[in-house]
Amino acid sequence: METFNAANNIQDLQFFGEFGGVNPSISDSSTYTFLSAKTMFDTFEGNTDGCYLYSRHSSPSNLYLAKALASLEGTEGANVTASGMGAITSSLLQLCKSGDHIVSSRTIYGGTYAFMKNFLPDFKIQTSFVDITNLEKVEAAINENTKVIYCESVSNPLLEVADIEALSQICKKHHLKLIVDNTFSPLSISPQLLGADITIHSLTKFINGSSDSVGGVICADQQFIDDLKSVNTGACMLLGPTMDSLRASSILKNLRTLHIRMKKHSENAMFLAEKFEKDGLIVKYPGLKSHKNHELYKRIMHAEYGFGGLLTLDVKTVEKANELMELMQNENLGYLAVSLGFYKTLFSASGSSTSSEIPEEERMEMGLSDGLIRFSIGLDHDIERTYEKMKWCMKKVGLI
Repeated sequence: METFNAANNIQDLQFFGEFGGVNPSISDSSTYTFLSAKTMFDTFEGNTDGCYLYSRHSSPSNLYLAKALASLEGTEGANVTASGMGAITSSLLQLCKSGDHIVSSRTIYGGTYAFMKNFLPDFKIQTSFVDITNLEKVEAAINENTKVIYCESVSNPLLEVADIEALSQICKKHHLKLIVDNTFSPLSISPQLLGADITIHSLTKFINGSSDSVGGVICADQQFIDDLKSVNTGACMLLGPTMDSLRASSILKNLRTLHIRMKKHSENAMFLAEKFEKDGLIVKYPGLKSHKNHELYKRIMHAEYGFGGLLTLDVKTVEKANELMELMQNENLGYLAVSLGFYKTLFSASGSSTSSEIPEEERMEMGLSDGLIRFSIGLDHDIERTYEKMKWCMKKVGLI
């Protein structure tokens, strides 16, 4: 893993603007002209390089961002989408047809869970949800129709860590594809180096980092990316989850500072997690030795980027969670909001927000209590000051 440096790969990419600008020019066009009818035909057939057909298929701005994200994840290619869900749904529908089966982690983003549990069965695609950290249960769930194992490198919201190397070996044994959502751990974990076939991100989160754009990406071998963009059978082409060129340009600029931001997110989250644990709170953070997957994360991570910017506190009841979050927002400690990766801390009670699609009894079975607060820790300059203010809030609501 020492030979792969994603930040250097991104830094080494140079895209000059049309008139020599240090940022690439934005292609503000939905369609593109051809100098000959034959070139248009060849482009439709996928037999030309450097020619653009229609922005639903590709645009210069989107390809710049895709190339940078492929460098981030160490893949041959990438394709950007209008949202993280656009990346997830397109990938699954490209790989799975009627009668097929998916083995998925049970602790995943609520939207992904709802797509697999409620939407795909209408197309006769079934999903078995398992404890992804129990490799025996993962393998036992595979049947003759299974095409994909799906997981998150660090799960939402329980922060369980997937053993991507071991899952990759299972996939190779059974001739399956391994899809890993790496939204929670960009730079820190490189799924492709661990054997993943397809890596997905919600670009909305850490990669963009300013909560002003929605986007997604699929990083994979070039053949799969080409398949996604096929004018005849490509899920990204035919379902149309197209990223706007202006958004692609904006996200590309923010991507350049990801390595700086991730280090600070992780540094601040580690500081708070250690303090909260000493205060006797029920805190989960992969950087803590008490976390059940701490050693696994240490083994697969790029250490310089830390254990990520997400931690959870379980305050037992949704009433107590709401009381604390409202107080912290009033004290300017962050925002009571979903999503993550913003420069300010964001907090939400996952059971009633981002995981509300999961039935209550299933949430209880997996250990997702109504009082679980997910924190996306911000880029605070003086994190000790932040901690003291948070501790005051926790005392105020009777948690300490």
